[in-house]
Amino acid sequence: MSFSSGLIASAAAGVFAGRWLDARGPRLIMTIGSIVGPAGLIVVVIAPNLAVFTIGWVIAGLAQATVRYQAAFTVIAHRYGPRRRGAMTILTLAGGLASTVFAPIVAGLLTITDWRTTFLLLAGVLRVTTVPLHWFSLERAWTPIPHDDTIQAHTVSTVIRTRRFWMLELSMLALAAALYSVTLALIPLFTEKGLSYELVAWALGLLGAGQVIGRLLYVAIPHIAAPWIPLAATAGLSAVSLALLALVPGPPWLLISIGIAAGAVRGAQTLIQGSAVADRWGIQNYGAINGVFAAPITLTSAIGPAIGPLLAVATGSYSAMALIAVALAALSLVLARFS
Repeated sequence: MSFSSGLIASAAAGVFAGRWLDARGPRLIMTIGSIVGPAGLIVVVIAPNLAVFTIGWVIAGLAQATVRYQAAFTVIAHRYGPRRRGAMTILTLAGGLASTVFAPIVAGLLTITDWRTTFLLLAGVLRVTTVPLHWFSLERAWTPIPHDDTIQAHTVSTVIRTRRFWMLELSMLALAAALYSVTLALIPLFTEKGLSYELVAWALGLLGAGQVIGRLLYVAIPHIAAPWIPLAATAGLSAVSLALLALVPGPPWLLISIGIAAGAVRGAQTLIQGSAVADRWGIQNYGAINGVFAAPITLTSAIGPAIGPLLAVATGSYSAMALIAVALAALSLVLARFS
C-alpha cells in the first residue's frame, strides 16, 4: 500500500511536471528530482512506523514524476521531433534492462547486509550518478516549441474535450489493466499450473527480457499506418497471449514461452503509450497533454499488483482472472479503433 501511494503521488505530480518541462525545460526539475528521490528512500530507511514509511514512498513518487519515462519522453519529443521513436526505444531498452542489472546486485547485497543498508547504498549510488548527469548533460537553454500557423495548436483543454482523447484514454487504461493484472501475478498463476518456484523465477526474468524484444520489434516496424493501428495490434496480441496464459496447462517450456510473448507485448505497450499523444496531437504542449493522459494509467499501475489477486479471489483461480483480463484487452481493441 505504501509503495502504491508513491505511484499515486507520481501520477498527480506528472501533470505539473509535464507543464514545467514544456515551458522551462528539464535541467532544473530533473536535477531536483534526482536529489529528492534518494531523500525519499532515506526516509523509508529511517521510518519508525508505517506513516513515515508511507511518506518516504510518497516523496520518492513525487521525484519519479520528474525523472522517469513520462518526463524523459517529453524531453525526447522536444529534442528529436519526428525522430523520437528511436530515442524512446533506446531509453526504454535501458529501463527494461535495469532489473536485469540491479536484481542480482540487490540480491547479493541482501546476503551480506539488511534491507535498510541496501536501500541506503542504492540511494547513495542514485544521487552520486544521476545528479551530475542531469545537471551537466541536459539543455541549459530551453526554447518552447514555436507555434506553426499552418498546424492547428492543441492544448490540454482542447484535447480533453475531444472524443478521440477519451477513446484513447479508455483503450490504454483497459490494456494496461489487462497486462499488469496478469504479468504482475505471473508467480501465483504459474504455481497454480504446477511450476516450481525455480521455474517461475526464470519465467519472471524472461518476461522482462521479452519486454526488450517487444520494444526492438516496435521500432523496427515502419510507422506509416494510422496512429490507432499499433494500439489495436497490441491490444489484439495482448488478448491472444493472455488467453493462452489462462488456458494452456503446460508444459513449463510452453508456458514460459507464452510469458515471454506477453512480456514483449507489454514492452511495446510502453512505447505506444509514450508516443500516443505526439502521434495524434503533435509535440507542442506534449508534456502537459501527456501528463494528463498518463496520470490515470500510472494510477492503474499503482493498483496493478492488487488487481490480479482480488480478481483471482473473486473468480476462484488465477486462470479465471486471466480470462477477465482477456476481456479487457478485447475492449481495448474495440476502443482503439476510435482513438
